Amino acid sequence: MNEKVAVITGAGQGIGRAIAKVLAADGFFVAASDIVLAAAQQVVKEIKQQNHQAAAYQANVMYRHDIAELMQQVYDQHGRIDVVVNDAGIVKVGPLEAVSGKELEELMAVNVKGVLFGTQLAAHYMKQQKTGGKIINAAGLGSLEGMPLLSAYSASKFAVRGLTQAAAKELAPYHITVNAYSPGIVKSPLWDIINAQTEKLDQTARKTALRQFHDRIALDRIEKPEDAANLVSFLASDRASYITGQTIAVDGGLHMN
Repeated sequence: MNEKVAVITGAGQGIGRAIAKVLAADGFFVAASDIVLAAAQQVVKEIKQQNHQAAAYQANVMYRHDIAELMQQVYDQHGRIDVVVNDAGIVKVGPLEAVSGKELEELMAVNVKGVLFGTQLAAHYMKQQKTGGKIINAAGLGSLEGMPLLSAYSASKFAVRGLTQAAAKELAPYHITVNAYSPGIVKSPLWDIINAQTEKLDQTARKTALRQFHDRIALDRIEKPEDAANLVSFLASDRASYITGQTIAVDGGLHMN
């Protein structure tokens, strides 16, 4: 009952998977949640092979009741929730004029509703704890600067940034910090989707995409999921207890404030 507990959505692949593994190594019991249960189970298997503790859960972050059930199960089993990482997200690449209502709804449902619901339900349980807690959101590429061919995605991630700031102000009296991490170009399944969608664009649009995605990285290498996970590890630690309301870029210098 004294072991700290971290809940992670989108933990089945990419950055979420890396976060689950690094937080487990940090000593957290990790509740690894994903829309694909088998993916979450595989991550848990890998965590246990390293002699750390974790369990797999299935949840679709579009639906509040899924996240509510996830949080309640974890809290009932462990008596506490110390960290919640709202990592689950999707991306759409294409010209502004081509964005459909359906695509916009899907982006907002996963990227914004998922973070809102995760934050609401994390706060519900963390308010019951004298120790408060830490909520960490995936802001992502496009949250610090609207990017060509990522208009709707950028809008969803700007929303996460605003939600993070508002939640940080509301939850501060309860000793709950709320921050976000903003990765850049990450070698992950999500980046594979971006590449596949970029390939469908015309030549001019493809050149625009490649220029914004590659040429601006100051450190001149594609990001690894572990790069973002290391920032989340810090934000989840006691060392970050005086940081709240921030969206922090971990992108090799793609964005500079």
